[in-house]
Amino acid sequence: MTMKIRKGDTVQVISGRNRGTRGQVLRRLPSDDRVVVQGVNVRKKHQRQVQAGGRTMNPGIIQFEAPIHVSNVMLVCPKCGKPSRIGLRREDGTSRRVCKNCDSLIDA
Repeated sequence: MTMKIRKGDTVQVISGRNRGTRGQVLRRLPSDDRVVVQGVNVRKKHQRQVQAGGRTMNPGIIQFEAPIHVSNVMLVCPKCGKPSRIGLRREDGTSRRVCKNCDSLIDA
């Protein structure tokens, strides 16, 4: 099954502790069915000072966005501004994404 969410899309989290927050998709991980959303599922990592390749990584606490499952997010339609399901419509041999609420093309 293909992922209907792409990099740069605005999505809204529909379940979990970050429910209701909107963010932009930074990265897709299609093999794991996960996406990385800006400002969602922020984790902290305690980093030790490491020397590798002549460079030193500074120690400290690093914050980063961890991946979230694609079933926990919904795409926000650019036209109606609501989170909606996505359909695919084939035209001229290419498939386009369509909003199920307002029936408008997302890839315009």
